[in-house]
Amino acid sequence: MAFAGFPSEGLSFLAGLEADNSKSYWTTNKDVYDRALKGPMEALLIEVDERFQPLRMFRPNRDVRFAKDKSPYKTQVAAAGERAGGALYYVAISATGLMIGSGAYMMATDQLARFRAALADDRKGAAFLGLVEVYKNAKGMRLNSGGESPLKTAPKGYPKDHPRIEYLRWKGATVFQEFGDPAWLQTAKAKTRIEQAWAACDPLNDWLDANVGPSELPPEERR
Repeated sequence: MAFAGFPSEGLSFLAGLEADNSKSYWTTNKDVYDRALKGPMEALLIEVDERFQPLRMFRPNRDVRFAKDKSPYKTQVAAAGERAGGALYYVAISATGLMIGSGAYMMATDQLARFRAALADDRKGAAFLGLVEVYKNAKGMRLNSGGESPLKTAPKGYPKDHPRIEYLRWKGATVFQEFGDPAWLQTAKAKTRIEQAWAACDPLNDWLDANVGPSELPPEERR
């Protein structure tokens, strides 16, 4: 089917799932999930501009093998893809609405080493500080440490009084934007809004492409 937005009943389904994260709720309401969330997300991933592809939708089941929280289902419907330089594009629908993100999320160890070396360099580090200001002044956009809490102290090899120590303690660099549930989310215009939001992340992703790049380590050695 062609992408026509995310129906409001999809958000209502996710609100109900937050309140009752059970197999019985999921089974009873799975037709709503398929019609109002899974179907539209799959259509969106096919139709978005090719510069943002390929994107993959995450499965709805949580991996609870080692988790204290045994809730079986994720309470958001999300998808992500990786561009050639290693940065990610991310889109998610939750009970509160739409969120998009892009950047370097949970950097591998070799990426993190290159990221910190670039921040320590006066020219490259100054360029990153310029990005901080760009996103401070961009309505609704937040530049943060890639989904993980920063280190509490300076990383090994860097002085605690480094002028860019705040960012040297980061483990990633991403831009997120939360849109809530505007009327256009239920229409085909949502695709354009998502593409525009991802494009607004280009300054960060271009810096990451030039200074960090994708991980060169085997998957089992990246963390």
